[in-house]
Amino acid sequence: MVDAIPFFNSLPEDINFKIASLLQVRDLCALSCCSKFWRQLCFSDSIWHHLLTIRWPLLHNSPLSPTNLKTWKRLYFERHIDLRLRAGSVERFLKACSRNESLEVGDYLQAFEIINGARFGFEDIQRFLFKPEMNVLVNLLGVHYCITNLGIQGDNLVEVLRTCEISNRHVCIKWWKLGRWIYGYRGRDELLFRWVSLADLATKEDESVLGVLRRGTVLEVLRVQISAVGHKSIPWSYQDNQ
Repeated sequence: MVDAIPFFNSLPEDINFKIASLLQVRDLCALSCCSKFWRQLCFSDSIWHHLLTIRWPLLHNSPLSPTNLKTWKRLYFERHIDLRLRAGSVERFLKACSRNESLEVGDYLQAFEIINGARFGFEDIQRFLFKPEMNVLVNLLGVHYCITNLGIQGDNLVEVLRTCEISNRHVCIKWWKLGRWIYGYRGRDELLFRWVSLADLATKEDESVLGVLRRGTVLEVLRVQISAVGHKSIPWSYQDNQ
């Protein structure tokens, strides 16, 4: 490595910057330990500002900037820790709200807004919400967010779900629709449901499911319930207790 330092010193600064900016954060930190030259480059604000905007593109128009006491590197790691804690709070919230792993859509959308408000990036979703040991409802939340807010879907998302070993996990979406009026009489409320895998949702095989998850209980939809496959749902008689 000592012999390589003069070589890198002779390269244009933008080339060295490009080399460092292509590394993962863990590799970048390891590279900074190799020499004083790499330490100065790897800890430069320009590198960490680049990494922050790449990981969190939704922050592009936000007023986030370092203060006199903070660098872009410190902001990067503080945000990483903050999002990890938020993801943990979402998981605990969903666990507290679900009964027998069955969740009402109002609670689901409240959890979604926590993720949305924090402006999670795709890497955060993979790190914090796509774990196979988690409740599948947490995985579902991540898939929904990727499609709706990050615009990531189709084969790209399916491949990530397979890598995280959650593509074949299933959920059941049930929704009750107001009975139709026929000749002055209202018919019985209609129960609809779909058993769907996370991979099928990622490829938008069933638009009706995503539509129900986005809208929640509006207009003719009286109730929406989300549950893990193999678990019983809460009876309709419990609706007034939600």
